[in-house]
Amino acid sequence: MSGFRAAAIQMRSGVSVEANTAEAERLIRAAAAAGADYALTPEMTTILCLEKERLLASISTEAEDPSLARFRALARELGIHVHIGSMAVKVGEASVANRSFLIGPDGGVLARYDKIHMFDVDLPNGESYRESRLYRPGDKAVVADLPWLRLGLSICYDLRFPDLYHALATHGAAALAIPAAFTRTTGEAHWHILIRARAIETGSFVIAAAQGGHHEDNRNTFGHSLIVDPWGRILAEAGTDPDLVIADIDPAASASARQRVPAIDCDPPYAPPARAAAHLESA
Repeated sequence: MSGFRAAAIQMRSGVSVEANTAEAERLIRAAAAAGADYALTPEMTTILCLEKERLLASISTEAEDPSLARFRALARELGIHVHIGSMAVKVGEASVANRSFLIGPDGGVLARYDKIHMFDVDLPNGESYRESRLYRPGDKAVVADLPWLRLGLSICYDLRFPDLYHALATHGAAALAIPAAFTRTTGEAHWHILIRARAIETGSFVIAAAQGGHHEDNRNTFGHSLIVDPWGRILAEAGTDPDLVIADIDPAASASARQRVPAIDCDPPYAPPARAAAHLESA
């Protein structure tokens, strides 16, 4: 198979798992109807909730999660790859993983990835986030083979750590999945730049499905889901409302970009910067 059609699905998830799951299903069906072979949903597809107790009361373990079962059945019905950008999954009594699921056309889970980098920040506008207080970070980078190419998995805040994407690319990934729920503040400043930089640095396609708009838990996300080619060109972009964008992915374009600028193959080891010795004045 030479290439495929990818869809980046944009949502505005709220606090109802059932409502969010239904909306994700609607958009995945629309993507399949538009010819998508692969559909990526955003980070926290099934619930976006900052209240710890409400979140814990609303989610399940992976084995018992009804939304995951529904998405697996949907992938099997549609005969496409469905990539749930992430879901909150219980991994302990009060511990949660921010977990991505890549589901094959037969309904089987092809790959799982737990978000590695936790979003612990204080923004100038007063917004404060401490993902590490609730979520258990992952510790493994993940690549998965699609029929057309190898895909590197990541989630949202991972985007700011280029070493992860370098590792994914050196392990064969020619496309990078970056589901996200970027805040409006950080998205306006950095989203496009970082997405295009990861594509250019690695010579990879980037499929970035985002949350967008004002959410029930009172946060604002940036939206602007993107599909970017290995030369950094934007192939498709959403606005801020729930939507989907589609682009055709040609794996040969990644090979061509890497041949033109072989950055991932030309990274020799080097010593870290040396600090200048402190000069002490004698008494």
